[in-house]
Order: sequence, then structure tokens, then C-alpha cells
Amino acid sequence: MTPTATIDPRLCPLCGQPNRCAMEVERESGIPQGPCWCTTAVFDQTLLARLDPAAQGKACICERCSQAARDPR
Repeated sequence: MTPTATIDPRLCPLCGQPNRCAMEVERESGIPQGPCWCTTAVFDQTLLARLDPAAQGKACICERCSQAARDPR
């Protein structure tokens, strides 16, 4: 990712697919959402190390990428 790239908080910074973060849906729509799965998830440090520093704290990793890191096949 280049320094000038815009981080889309709706997309997973690893795979580029929608991350479906409930907090982002609420922010964007104004409609209250239940707690997002990511608020209780434990993200492996190896997975987090794959993030571009520009995306850290700006876009959620999707559940699929998080699960794949926990259960590599």
C-alpha cells in the first residue's frame, strides 16, 4: 500500500473484502448495532504484523482473515 492510498474502514486491510464491522456500520448509517465480533476477538501478533502501518487503527481485519490465521490449513 502506498502512503497516499486511502484506507477504507469498510474493507479488511489484508484481503480487501468487506469487513462487516458493526462499529463502522453504525458510524456510517447512524443505526445502533450490537457489539461487533471483533471487540472480543484475540488477534495473533503475526496477523497484526502483516498490516500496513497506515491501516492500523483505521480498518478492521475481517472475521475470515482472523479465522484463517487461527486455523491455517
